[in-house]
Amino acid sequence: MSRGQDGFFFGDIVQACYLVKSRSTMNPTYLPALAALSGSAVGGLTSFLSSWLGQSAQVRAQVFLNDKSRRQELYREFVDEASKGYIDSITTNTPDLTKLVALYALISRMRSLSSPKIIEEAEKVAQLIVRSYPEPNMTFADLRPMITAKAIDPLRSFSESCREELEGLK
Repeated sequence: MSRGQDGFFFGDIVQACYLVKSRSTMNPTYLPALAALSGSAVGGLTSFLSSWLGQSAQVRAQVFLNDKSRRQELYREFVDEASKGYIDSITTNTPDLTKLVALYALISRMRSLSSPKIIEEAEKVAQLIVRSYPEPNMTFADLRPMITAKAIDPLRSFSESCREELEGLK
């Protein structure tokens, strides 16, 4: 065999062309296997994405419910403390500083979770309690007309604002 100008044997070139040609054709027996593999891959990917999206939605719903529960618990604590503080402020002249500090601590916790309207209403309640201590003490006889006139509900506006906010979270 003689070498060409580029140093290859003519037979080597023919053999290389044959190898390329024989490798470029696909054996038809591989088609079902490739179809099955690609179908499995697509099915697995679809299943993974479906699970991931479902899990993501479930996590978002759980975070939402936890946030709403935290707010409800915080508002309940505030109403409890404020109602005790208010009755104490209209029946005694000596403020219980521990209760006042606890009330303001609840307001501070609200600042990280609640809307400005909620915080404003909570501060109004706290200010009413502080202003009521130096006022003359009230007896039940003094409170009866206020109860009848529905004028003894300092938490009404706060409670309504909380309800509006919680309903708006839906």
